[in-house]
Amino acid sequence: MSFFTTSAPITITCHKRLAPYLEQEVKNLGFAVEEAFVTGVRIKGTINDCIKLNLNLYCASQVLYSLGSFTASHPDDVYKYVLNVKWEDILENEGYFSVTSNVQNPTINNSMFANLRVKDAIVDRFREQKGTRPSTGSDLTGAVVHLFWKNEHAELFMDTSGDSLARHGYRKIPGRAPMLEALASATILASRWDRTSAFINPMCGSGTLAIEAALIATNSRPGLFRNNYAFMHIQGFDEEVYFAEQDLLDEQIIDVPGLRIIATDYSNVAIANAKKNAIAAGVANLIEFEVCDFAETEVPAENRGVFFINPEYGDRLGNLDELEDTYARIGDFMKKKCGGYFGYVFTGNLELAKKIGLKTKRRIEFYTSTIDCRLLEYELYEGTRREMAKES
Repeated sequence: MSFFTTSAPITITCHKRLAPYLEQEVKNLGFAVEEAFVTGVRIKGTINDCIKLNLNLYCASQVLYSLGSFTASHPDDVYKYVLNVKWEDILENEGYFSVTSNVQNPTINNSMFANLRVKDAIVDRFREQKGTRPSTGSDLTGAVVHLFWKNEHAELFMDTSGDSLARHGYRKIPGRAPMLEALASATILASRWDRTSAFINPMCGSGTLAIEAALIATNSRPGLFRNNYAFMHIQGFDEEVYFAEQDLLDEQIIDVPGLRIIATDYSNVAIANAKKNAIAAGVANLIEFEVCDFAETEVPAENRGVFFINPEYGDRLGNLDELEDTYARIGDFMKKKCGGYFGYVFTGNLELAKKIGLKTKRRIEFYTSTIDCRLLEYELYEGTRREMAKES
């Protein structure tokens, strides 16, 4: 039996609050979502399907192919189940594998112990069947086995991703307090941007939002920037299937005539780094970078789209007194310069957000690391609302 062509449950994980955007991505790829939960979705498919998912998803973290569910009340139960899996048909005898886990069980106070029991079972199975064993370690550069164990419910997976998909791979210079690439993508997907109108990104930092906007607009997928996945180290991997999916990535890139993505920052260093990251992502020609105060950012009067800003919010960066003034200036800028746009402010400080002084249309929940954040949406009218009402 080849896992690459055998259908089984697949769990696609993501960071908390990204699941609605991940679910839509998965559906857009043609998969039926059987279940959605706080940190991911479940579908059915093959590991060949996992190849497509790994290469195409903006918001995902891991793509996990289920080897089976079982009941476990003690680490020995895990060991016994794992020992009975035919690892000699899954892992390369001379290969390398790692074990990861998500464990919430009263018998375990250190997930490394659960990992060790899984590793021991795999190694013991190989010694019994083959007389030799693969190498093991913590680097996620080969095959990856993942254990989910909550209370007495356990499930064993092949993690087909390896390193997290949430880091898209192009960002060589992250800068200070960078936004995770998957989070940046999700915030853009949550917005009303139509992917053809102007995308204005002051305070761009290392350029993540502007770069992700350019990638999304041109349908350029994260798989373009990575050449090693855990599925490549499972027995039965067919390079031709992978190469065919890679070719599709190139074929589905589109041109967007007239697209303007404008990214500014007051820091010369930030803009220099953002340009380097944009070059690595292959979208430098699509982004207009400029060193200036955010209030000097050009906002085109034609093809109006979104104004998207991720200011400091005092948790890791910024002086609160100065930030109060900054947030007030952001509100003033949106009101005076961004008529006809939708404005978006991503922040982890709702007290500071009050200084913007505009009424929000939506407050969309996100997390960055452990910080409870909001993407605040503002409908920025051209003229006053009273004037708009008169004209209509």
